[in-house]
Amino acid sequence: MKKIFALIAAVIPAFALASGGDVHLDKHLTDLTDTASLQRGAQTFANYCMGCHATSHARYNRVARDLEIPEKLMMENLVADTDKRFGDLMTIAMTTEDAKQWFGAPPPDLTLVARVRRPDWLYTYLRSFYVDSSRPWGVNNVVFKDVGMPHVLAGLQGVQMRGTAQVAVDFDTLTGQEITEEHHDVLYLAEEGTLSASEYDKLVFDLVNFLTYMAEPIAVERERLGWWVLLFLAIFFVPVYMLNKEFWRDVK
Repeated sequence: MKKIFALIAAVIPAFALASGGDVHLDKHLTDLTDTASLQRGAQTFANYCMGCHATSHARYNRVARDLEIPEKLMMENLVADTDKRFGDLMTIAMTTEDAKQWFGAPPPDLTLVARVRRPDWLYTYLRSFYVDSSRPWGVNNVVFKDVGMPHVLAGLQGVQMRGTAQVAVDFDTLTGQEITEEHHDVLYLAEEGTLSASEYDKLVFDLVNFLTYMAEPIAVERERLGWWVLLFLAIFFVPVYMLNKEFWRDVK
């Protein structure tokens, strides 16, 4: 019995962490059939994330096949390590020892992060960094308090602060102006990055879309096969029902 209570005590915090606690999570409308979005997400991941985070349970050739990326294009643009081969696992050069020395702990493998955290959590997390001079990397995060990683997409998003700001709450159709109110403890851009707010949201959407694919590459195929299975069961039900009726016809 004590072991059961210990297991429950260990599992509950994990679920709370995965759900983001009391923080509101923005909805990520995942679309694993949007190949262009997955390709853009793969490019963002390779350029900004894969220096520290591996996806070591996936292989380059499988990702290239699923995302319809030619081998030459994959190896030249999405694989930084020239010693890698097309069939290799998507590991990184940084060792565990170096990671512990530089970051205090090795950055997690992101192959299954979308299943552990959920797409909504990732989508909100990557858009919720803000400047915090008290933190080692100069940033904090609304979703993951006291996060231990830098905001690698800061150059794209810009300088985001947390505090009091004017927030658009409505739109005046007569004047064409936004109606704003002063809100406290909100995120706002103090300095724009190389992307507009909508462009940055789109980039993060594509990145999370790609990570969701990585967590379950066969998801689309599984759903397609599921409909065929349901159709088979529906058709198979008819002869099974008739046979059962025949067996029990003379039983009183």
